[in-house]
Amino acid sequence: MILTEQLIKSKSLTANIVIALSGSILLALLARLSIPVPFSPVPITGQTFGILFLGAILGSRLGVLSVIAYISEGLVGLPVFAGGTGGFMYLFGPTGGYLIGFIAAAYLVGYLSEKGFTNKFISTLMTMIIGTAIIFIFGISWLAVTAGFETALRIGLYPYVSGAAVKIILATVVVNSINRFNT
Repeated sequence: MILTEQLIKSKSLTANIVIALSGSILLALLARLSIPVPFSPVPITGQTFGILFLGAILGSRLGVLSVIAYISEGLVGLPVFAGGTGGFMYLFGPTGGYLIGFIAAAYLVGYLSEKGFTNKFISTLMTMIIGTAIIFIFGISWLAVTAGFETALRIGLYPYVSGAAVKIILATVVVNSINRFNT
């Protein structure tokens, strides 16, 4: 069961807004965990963990609302993106595809969570792998438009696979632990 279903039975508009904004704040904080990669315009961040976590814990609707709120905050200029940046043009930069992928990944991870795919360790792990793959597909596709496919793989995927594996495992353990606690 999705955590927010257990915490808030009323499903009021105010509660949903507070939850979504709280999720966006979590993403902004995780974006601050940013390590520049010298040969790539894409930094290593904690955001992908946050996307997986929020989708699994909040579900498809509130997870996506959190991500949309986060991206909207950044697009209006709040310094919520990696490295404390923001602005509308960020969406058109090299990491724009990853940002759009965050929405799709949060939705799919949330949907799978709602269907019970985060109730067991292995299915949670597979859900997190799928969510991460979606983020990479969107991010690499956008990079490939400007840099070419091979370069996009070299600067947008290969350097991040081991970090993604760590975040996938961490998200799996955290979500699985929360779900065990709540059953």
